[in-house]
Amino acid sequence: MLRFAAEMTLTPAAVSDEAFAALREHLSERQIIELAAGVAWENFRARFNRALGVQAAHFSQGQFCALPELPPGDKTS
Repeated sequence: MLRFAAEMTLTPAAVSDEAFAALREHLSERQIIELAAGVAWENFRARFNRALGVQAAHFSQGQFCALPELPPGDKTS
């Protein structure tokens, strides 16, 4: 999925046959379409914001949701 998204983000978009084949091993056609729509939407938003110079609005005032600390040696995340 990451390879597909990265290739879809290139200018011009150039998704390889290999990337599609790898997706088809794990996703249905419908899921691939949903993935492509999500990647396209995020690319649209990023390019739109960049073109217009949109900056972060700092709504979180530097706050964020911290991830819980894992016990030493725990590699579950």
